[in-house]
Amino acid sequence: MRRFARSAWAAASLALLLALPVQAQSQRWVGAWASAQLAPNAQNSLAPEDYSNATLRQVVRLSIGGDRLRVKLSNLFGTQPLTITAAHIAVSAAPDTARIDPATDRALTFADATRVTLPAGGELWSDPVKLKVEPLAHLAISLHYPSAPSVQTGHPGSRATSYILTGDHTAAADLPGAKTADRWFQIASIDVQSEKASAIVAFGDSITDGYGVQPNTNLRWTDGLIERLKGKNIAVLNLGIGGNRVLADGLGPSGVSRFDRDVLSQSGVSHLIILEGVNDLGALNRETAQDAPTNARMAQDLIGAFAGMVAKARARGIKAIGATILPYSGSAYYHPPAEAEAARQAVNAWIRAPGNFDAVIDWDAALRDPVRPTHLLPAYDNDGLHPNMAGYKAMADAIPLSLFESR
Repeated sequence: MRRFARSAWAAASLALLLALPVQAQSQRWVGAWASAQLAPNAQNSLAPEDYSNATLRQVVRLSIGGDRLRVKLSNLFGTQPLTITAAHIAVSAAPDTARIDPATDRALTFADATRVTLPAGGELWSDPVKLKVEPLAHLAISLHYPSAPSVQTGHPGSRATSYILTGDHTAAADLPGAKTADRWFQIASIDVQSEKASAIVAFGDSITDGYGVQPNTNLRWTDGLIERLKGKNIAVLNLGIGGNRVLADGLGPSGVSRFDRDVLSQSGVSHLIILEGVNDLGALNRETAQDAPTNARMAQDLIGAFAGMVAKARARGIKAIGATILPYSGSAYYHPPAEAEAARQAVNAWIRAPGNFDAVIDWDAALRDPVRPTHLLPAYDNDGLHPNMAGYKAMADAIPLSLFESR
């Protein structure tokens, strides 16, 4: 009987031990917010003297909520290690203020230390933090710098106001007298822990980044999609860069060079939306109109790059959704010739063709002017190249939510 009891106890203990890893594995990280990192030009950088013994508080909006989160800091383009002496996170009092809810303030730690040094070219996750946040909540991340980065890393197209104040005010309820800048620096991602949530990566250029959207208004097409998906436990991560090209560096790394980091390295990604290519076509012809063969080669190069991205996504189990390139013949910036329009049509035909992507969002069809189909519909047109706020809303509304149902 004693041998039976010992055997039963051993069996029960073994079952418990085997069960623990399964339970632990069910707690997985999912991206709730992210931005594409680049080395900003002088116009989009902070003055080096602003960093000396300064607090930088930055506000972001999460797609999904949770009660446990982590933050990734980035020194991706730095050439020297960067020290952050203190970092805090809290629920913001409002999207357009430096004020926080003091009851939600939490210190961020890195390997249990409040001080962290980011290696040159590196990124680091914070330790997990217990903080209950609701979907669409605004969070404030406060960082204290002893000195400026060697090369700044951040995201100029934040469409959100950040606050800079001398001294360590990372735990302060407000930052009266702070300087402001509509930029993000050093913050790359926020994940929440979730068993069932997933994330969509929106990969693109200024149309995804939100050109024309006023700070703190959350009116990008990705914001509209976030709001349509509220309650479905699906995040939308905006990895757009203004001016981005697929094939060449410019305002930020090229699409092909940043794809692995900005798409495949995000946590819990189940879907990818690609809207890129207009800057490749536009820049090719901006100074001098190129002939038909040159534009046709550009179209084929774009198609090859998209095919490579789709293959990489599928290899990770990510559903790749292609978005057709919007018309831009009304753009004074690019003023495309007929040969460039033919290339756009060729790329869009490939995107629409069954099997090249796993699904298609036909934004060309949704936003073009039926009278002048090489132009944006006037009601949606900002400048001939970018949609206006009504256009961004139309983009969000044109996305079938059925695309994101479980496969």
